[in-house]
Amino acid sequence: MSGRFVRASKYRHVFGRPTKREACYDNLRISKNAWDTNLVKANPKYLAVNWDASGGGAFAVIPLDEKGKLPEQIPLFRGHTATVLDTDWSPFDDDIVASASDDGKVFLWKVPEDFSLHTDAEEPADVKPVGKLSGHSRKVGHVLFNPSAQNILASSSGDYTVKIWDLEDGKSKLTLKHGDIVQSLSWSANGSTLVTTSRDKKLRFWDVRQEKPAHVVQGHEGAKSSRCVWLGDHDRVATTGFSKMSERQLGLWDLRDPSKPVGGQPQFIDSSSGVAMPFWDDGTQILFVAGKGDGNIRYYEYENDKFEDLSEYKSSDPQRGLAFIPKRGVNMHENEIMRAFKTVDDRFIEPISFIVPRRSETFQDDIYPPTVSLKPAMTSSEWLDGKSALPPKFSMEDMYDGKENLQEFAAEDAPKPAPARTAAAPTPAPASAPAKATISRDEKPEATPAPSIAPRETPSMQDNKKSMSDMASKFADREDDEEGEDGGADSFEVVQKPVERPGAALAARQEAKVGVSDEKTKEASRTSVKPEPEPVNGASAHAASNSASVSGETVTSPPSATTQPPSELKQSQDKPTGDSAPPAAPSSMSAAAGGLRDVLQEIRGMLQAQGRQIEQLTSEVAQLKAKVGD
Repeated sequence: MSGRFVRASKYRHVFGRPTKREACYDNLRISKNAWDTNLVKANPKYLAVNWDASGGGAFAVIPLDEKGKLPEQIPLFRGHTATVLDTDWSPFDDDIVASASDDGKVFLWKVPEDFSLHTDAEEPADVKPVGKLSGHSRKVGHVLFNPSAQNILASSSGDYTVKIWDLEDGKSKLTLKHGDIVQSLSWSANGSTLVTTSRDKKLRFWDVRQEKPAHVVQGHEGAKSSRCVWLGDHDRVATTGFSKMSERQLGLWDLRDPSKPVGGQPQFIDSSSGVAMPFWDDGTQILFVAGKGDGNIRYYEYENDKFEDLSEYKSSDPQRGLAFIPKRGVNMHENEIMRAFKTVDDRFIEPISFIVPRRSETFQDDIYPPTVSLKPAMTSSEWLDGKSALPPKFSMEDMYDGKENLQEFAAEDAPKPAPARTAAAPTPAPASAPAKATISRDEKPEATPAPSIAPRETPSMQDNKKSMSDMASKFADREDDEEGEDGGADSFEVVQKPVERPGAALAARQEAKVGVSDEKTKEASRTSVKPEPEPVNGASAHAASNSASVSGETVTSPPSATTQPPSELKQSQDKPTGDSAPPAAPSSMSAAAGGLRDVLQEIRGMLQAQGRQIEQLTSEVAQLKAKVGD
């Protein structure tokens, strides 16, 4: 048996739906700095955008419900003395955001209450930071909050270090030293391990509180930037990078044996040159990969230690930056599983909704498993003391129903995602062994109930023979005339079927030859021809002259071939044909053959007469030419 089997997945038909321009965030001035970051970060309430500001660095915070064209002047989060390179939102407080800058500082900010970009003031007041972290000697390129412990922040710098900050006292507690500039970093779900990629093409798995790497392995071999992301609760890491031939790759790494990628080598993506940005959704087990300078977003489903291709969102507008919203911010009433915000032309941000196409108005528990809540698993001091735990989760069904008090439970007690809601095939009844029952000759078995449709009666053998004979009689040749329904003779004349005769075929061939010779005769008689009498319907022949003056010559059309009058033809048909006709043939057939023979002889005589006339006309034309020449 051969064929292609399709892998079952409830996310196979996920599609990306763009947003109309009027519903985007327009009139922005996004930073044009070349540092390799995502430029934009999102949470369920706000967007943080690196701003192209003069007189020091700044970034903008945009409420998600204030769509459309923004005012020319908006309140900025200003405080850095150089360009802002990266921002990150706290996973436990939607109003706390951290920023990293080219001035080597890390600032903490709190969004004011009832914050809005539309104000009545001529010059909107800028927002000031609430905390400053100093310790790096060079620019800070990335900041990332710990997903499990509260007030733990990691920052990477151009001084080849990653510092771990305790925001409660604003001091650097741990330092992770690298051999080159860190290009990306990602926390594990329990916040105990950090993975980093750097410009020296090494992939490092850090036991953070020991300040030493647990594994240092060779990453992607290409010279361009490489990215990494931890796959949620799994002990797996996904990386994007380039090969030696500058081909984009997707790698999967097992924390237990990271000496080489799972499967032996990274997975080929394409040959584009833009840096690929990976984003992981732990609820759907989907990895989104978007390339800088591309308009497309690929997404893969993680299953059986492999990334299975799902589909691709295609767009003609390339993006420089991209951010995904946390799962608690999606619109479950439209079956939206993820929402992305991408920058377009450094002027506006376009939301893209990834939707599972389903026609249902109820909560879809199979595509919305429990997600991380706003409550941390531990405090910063507990984390520094060595505790590791997953943050609690809550059921998204409570949020779907609009409940204010969301019931939380430990991550280990979270219910597993429901199976895909597909139409189940009816299970066949188990085949039971046939019972061996003995029935006596006198005892009759119980009659089974008759089906709803009456069975068709089987015709007997005699009925079959009769129907076949009736059908054959319809096509039988009958020599005798059938009588009418009233027993009288039929009023229509009986016409015998035509019989193909050898004489008719010979006559047809002779007529074809006569037609060809007639055409040759017409071609030869291009000169003046005198009209000949032409008998029509037994009347005397009349001369029909048709002359034309051609170069001083008179040309007359030759007489056409004629047939005998009907009276003469009838007499010729009544003449005996002698021994030429077969004696066994009927009289009608003999008369037809004799008539055809007489017609052919008459035509032959006419052709001979026309030939003599043509010769005579040719000689006369020659004499006329001689006279004209003299």
